[in-house]
Amino acid sequence: MTFSRTLAFFLLFLAAYLSYRALMPQYPTEDTTSTEFSADRALVHVKNISREPHAVGFEAHETVRQYILSELKKLGLETSIQSGYTAGDWANLSKATNILARINGTGQGKALLLLSHYDSSPHSSFGASDAGSGVATILEGVRAFLSSKKIPKNDIIILISDAEELGLNGADLFVNNHPWAKDVGLVLNFEARGSGGPSYMLIETNRGNAKLLKEFVAANPKYPVANSLAYSIYKMLPNDTDLTVFREDGDIDGFNFAFIDDHYDYHTALDTYQRLDRNSLLHQGSYLMPLLNHFSQEDISDLKSPNDHVYFNMPFFRMISYPFEWIWPLFLLAVVLFIVFMVIGFKKGTLNVKSVLLGFVPFIVALLVNGFLGYVSWPILKWWYPGFNDMLHGFTYNGHFYIYVIVFMSLGICFLTYHKVKKTATENLLIAPIIIWLLICALANVYLKGASFFIVPVFGLIAGLLVHVNQKEPNPYLLAFLAVPAVFMIAPFLKMFPVGLGLKMLVATSIMTTLLFALALPLMAELKHKARFGILFLLLMAIFGIASHLSSGFNEKRPKPSSLLYVYDEDNEQAIWATYDKRLIGWNSEFLQTENIAPSNSKKFPVLSSKYSTGFSYTAEVPIRKVATPLVEATNDTVIGQERHIDINVTPQRDVNRLEVFTNDITVLGCSVNEVPLSEHYLKNRRSNRLVTHYISDNSGTQIAIKIPKEQQLKLSFHESSHDLLHNTKFRVPNRPVNSIPMPFVLNDAIMTVKTLTFE
Repeated sequence: MTFSRTLAFFLLFLAAYLSYRALMPQYPTEDTTSTEFSADRALVHVKNISREPHAVGFEAHETVRQYILSELKKLGLETSIQSGYTAGDWANLSKATNILARINGTGQGKALLLLSHYDSSPHSSFGASDAGSGVATILEGVRAFLSSKKIPKNDIIILISDAEELGLNGADLFVNNHPWAKDVGLVLNFEARGSGGPSYMLIETNRGNAKLLKEFVAANPKYPVANSLAYSIYKMLPNDTDLTVFREDGDIDGFNFAFIDDHYDYHTALDTYQRLDRNSLLHQGSYLMPLLNHFSQEDISDLKSPNDHVYFNMPFFRMISYPFEWIWPLFLLAVVLFIVFMVIGFKKGTLNVKSVLLGFVPFIVALLVNGFLGYVSWPILKWWYPGFNDMLHGFTYNGHFYIYVIVFMSLGICFLTYHKVKKTATENLLIAPIIIWLLICALANVYLKGASFFIVPVFGLIAGLLVHVNQKEPNPYLLAFLAVPAVFMIAPFLKMFPVGLGLKMLVATSIMTTLLFALALPLMAELKHKARFGILFLLLMAIFGIASHLSSGFNEKRPKPSSLLYVYDEDNEQAIWATYDKRLIGWNSEFLQTENIAPSNSKKFPVLSSKYSTGFSYTAEVPIRKVATPLVEATNDTVIGQERHIDINVTPQRDVNRLEVFTNDITVLGCSVNEVPLSEHYLKNRRSNRLVTHYISDNSGTQIAIKIPKEQQLKLSFHESSHDLLHNTKFRVPNRPVNSIPMPFVLNDAIMTVKTLTFE
C-alpha cells in the first residue's frame, strides 16, 4: 500500500506536467501542406520584420510597412493605407499609418477583422514578438486560407495597425475615422507581452460573453488557454491593446490572443527573431486557422449577449463553461454535500470535534508561513541582488527558478506541518481545507465571479471526505483521480501569476501551492513518510535556489538594463548627465563620477515616458555642450469672453523623436494639438501637469491651440528629445558593453533639451 500511495502521489506530478504540456503545440511540426499554417513560413516574416527597431519615426518603420504591403500584394490582395494624427486617450500624439486589405465575402453580413500592429516599442525593441509575431501569424494564416480556395460568406478585413505602442493610435484612427469600421462584427487581435509561453485568449466585450464563448468553443481550437479569472484580472489592470479601442469606441467585440512568458524580453533589445519561442508562434496559428474558418462563414452580426459564462480550459476537455446562474447553485450543492458527509462522519464516529479542530492547525500554519515567505521573497531578492531593481518588468532572467523555489518550499512546509499531526485521521484533517476553500469560493462568487470555477475541484475534495469516512484504507489511485482536476486547473496558475504580474506575485504562488496541496490532501495525508517528503522538497528548493543564484548575474545572454541621458536646461544654462539606474555599471558610471553625484529627488525633469513613473536616480552636473532647442512662436493670443485662446507653433531645430509639453498648475479648458482635440477627461485628470507627448515623424512641427481661464497665466515647458546620444559626435559616448541593454519603458540614450516660456 505504501508503494501504491507513493506512485499515486507521483502520478499527480505527472498530471501537473500534463497541465503545462497540453497548453500549446510543439515545434517543429511535421511538414505542412500549402493550406495549413506553417510556423516556418511565418518565421520568415518575423525575421524580415524584426531586422531593426522600427518604432514610429524610425527609418526602419517605413521599410517594415513596405514589406507588409508587398506581402499582402503577393497574396493577390488590394491594399490601402490610412494615415493621420491621433492622440488617443493618453494625449500621446503621433502620425499613424495603418495598412489595410479586404477579402470580399459572398454575404451581406458583418465583416471579420484580423488585427495586429507593426510598430515596435521605442527605442531599442526589434519587435519580433511584439508584434512581429502577430503580423506574421496573420500573413501566414491568410495565405493558408486563400490557398484552401474557400469562399468566405463574411468579408475579411486585415488591419495591420500603427502606433499601438504609443497609445493605440492606429486603432483609434481606424475605429473613429475609417468607413470600414462600421462593417466590423468581430475582431481577432494577436499580441505579445514577452517572447514565449502559451497564448492566452481574452474576450473583449461591453456586455456578456455567452455568445462569444459559445462560438469560440464551436470553432474548436486545439489548444485553448483561457479562463474567466484571467480576464477578470486583465480588466482590472492598466493594460490595453488595440482591441480595447474597438470595444470602447466602436462597441465591437473581439478576442485577444497574447503570450506573456519570458517577460524580461518585452519592449527590449532582446525582442528578437532568435529569442521568439517557436511554440508560441505555432500556438497563435493554432488559434487563427480554426477561428478564421469558422467566423468567415458564421453570422457574426449578433454576438452580443446579456449573459456571462464562467469558463476554463483543461487537458483533454479543452474548454469548459457554464452560465453565471450556476455559480450559487453549485456552491450550495457543495455546501449541502459537505454537511451531509460530515454528519455521516460524526454519526459513524470517524469524525470527532477535537480532531477536526486540530486539523485547522497545520493548514493555517502552512498558509501563514508560506504566505509570509512568498510575500517577503521579492523584496529580499531585490535587496540581495540590487541589479534586479533595474529590471522594471519585475521578472528576472532567472525568474522561473524562483517559481520552482517557492513551489518546492511551500510543498516542503506543507508536508512538515502535516507530519506533526500524522496520528490524526485523514477525514478529520479534511474539514479545515474544505471550510477554507468554501469561504474562498463564496468570496469569489461575490467579488470576483470569474474565479468561481474554483468550486469544481472542491467537489473532488468533498468526495475525498466521503471516501475516507466510509473506508479505512481507500484506494490511493482513486484519491489521486479525485485530485487530478485540481492539479489540471490550478497548477498553471502557480506560474501564470508571477509571469504575468511580476515576481512580487510569488506570494500568490506560495498560497496557491498550499491551497492545491489542501485539495490533494485526501491522498497527501495518507503518505507515510511526510517528513521525508518535506525534506526532499526543501532539498529541491535548495538545489533550485543554488541554480537561481548561479544565474543571477548579468552577462551577454542576460544583459543588465542601463540608461544614460544628456539634459540641457536652456533656461538655467545648466547641463547634466542623468540615469534611471539604481545600480550603475561601468559604462554609465564614468559619466556620473563627479562630486555632484547624488540621488536626484528633483521634480525639475519629470520624464513621464516611463511606464512605471520612474524618475532619475542619479544626476551629475557637467559642462554645457549646447544643443539646439525648439523654436517656439505664439501665433495667436486672444480673449474671448472668459477664455484666453493661445496658438503656439513648435518647430524642431535639430532631428528629434519626441516632444513633451508640460504646463504650470492651471486649468486647461480645452486643447488641440496638430488639430487633434485632447479628450476632456484627460485634461481634467492630467498627471504632473503633462499636456501632451508628440512622437515625431519626419521632424514635423507641433501646433498647439489651448484655452485657459482669462485670469490665469500660462507657462509651458518643452522637453524635446532625440535618441542619438550614442552616435552624436558632440558627446562620443561609447557603445554599451555586451552585458547590458538599454533600459525599457524610459527615455534612454537620449539628448533632451528643456525650454520654458511664460505667456503673460
